[in-house]
Amino acid sequence: MRNFDWIYQHALERKGGAKVLESLLPVPRSADELAALPDRYFLSSMSWRIFCAGLNRKMVDNKWPAFEEVFFGFEPQKLVLMSDDLLEKTMQDKRIIRHWGKIKSIRTNAAMILALGEEKGGFGRFLADWPAETIVELWQVLKKQGAQLGGNSGAYSLRIVGKDTFMLSNDVVAALKAQKIIDKKPTSKADLNATQAAFNEWRKQSGRPLCQISRLLSFCAD
Repeated sequence: MRNFDWIYQHALERKGGAKVLESLLPVPRSADELAALPDRYFLSSMSWRIFCAGLNRKMVDNKWPAFEEVFFGFEPQKLVLMSDDLLEKTMQDKRIIRHWGKIKSIRTNAAMILALGEEKGGFGRFLADWPAETIVELWQVLKKQGAQLGGNSGAYSLRIVGKDTFMLSNDVVAALKAQKIIDKKPTSKADLNATQAAFNEWRKQSGRPLCQISRLLSFCAD
């Protein structure tokens, strides 16, 4: 396993200098910033990611104002009360993307957001308090308690809202395999834990957030 300095220098050589490289690195929100965001923001962002999966992002963006209208501004408290009949009626609205599985996920994820945020005073505080050292466990919580959040969707949803997380993009997986940390895309608990341990070590060495280490690692893929 290469140390962080090797990863950074390798990325530096490929991107042509520190100024360019640093401009390409994401910056996560602080714990206080996450905690201050309303639950509707997280549900809207999560739902947007779910609808983008396998579809054209520009099309989703163009239709999103209609989604906000049809689904009550993504207020979780309102959406958990939607009956199956009301959800089915949205399938007749041509302004939105009429994908039944993804539409149903909105209500399920609204309930998840309320449940996870109940003891914390909001889903934002729940995310803010989750330690980066066990971020893969948070992915599993989203997958098990939510809907349409398996694969990379849970991690992408976290990245979108600004929660620090690494990503398992094709380039990151290729770089992890090259360093013999894993031998295939990590899906098992053992492989995910090995990946988490590697990122924890690089985080300790560098003091950088997981999202920046992840992006730097992606630049090292052949």
